[in-house]
Amino acid sequence: MRNYSQLRIILICSMQHLTRDEIRQSLTACGLKATHQRIVVLEAVAELHGSHPTAEDVFQRLRPANPTISLGTVYKTLDTFTETGMLRRVVSEGGSKRYDSNTMTHSHIYCSKTKEIVDFEDKELEQLLIRFFSERQVDNFEIKGFSIQVTGCKLDPDKKISITKVSK
Repeated sequence: MRNYSQLRIILICSMQHLTRDEIRQSLTACGLKATHQRIVVLEAVAELHGSHPTAEDVFQRLRPANPTISLGTVYKTLDTFTETGMLRRVVSEGGSKRYDSNTMTHSHIYCSKTKEIVDFEDKELEQLLIRFFSERQVDNFEIKGFSIQVTGCKLDPDKKISITKVSK
């Protein structure tokens, strides 16, 4: 059996591979009661991993097997998970709230045509931002991290969005 701190790290990094028992333990490790609603919402988010679902997406995923769960419960549960650091909220164009199970430092590419959000990490960019802000004074503000959202449109809707470093 894994310990709670390991479960929390696993939850954050690879939520889609957790068993129901590990989800219960992870909720407890984050200081939350492992209610049926929380368990099924987290399972739905895990099944939708990588798609940055909205509360409505999670609700639609849950509804067939959980007809008594309300959209309000899904919103409240997702907000609770965001407050505890189990999920990260991503705001897309138009202000729509989406949820990300990857809470590690990373950024997003957002296609305003398809509404697709793709995760990307770039240590070089992160170091550039750290250096940029270390050379400047930001009054009355404590920087806790960096996240960039690049917005644009897919050129070919049938191809995946990807980033490749170009050699010079």
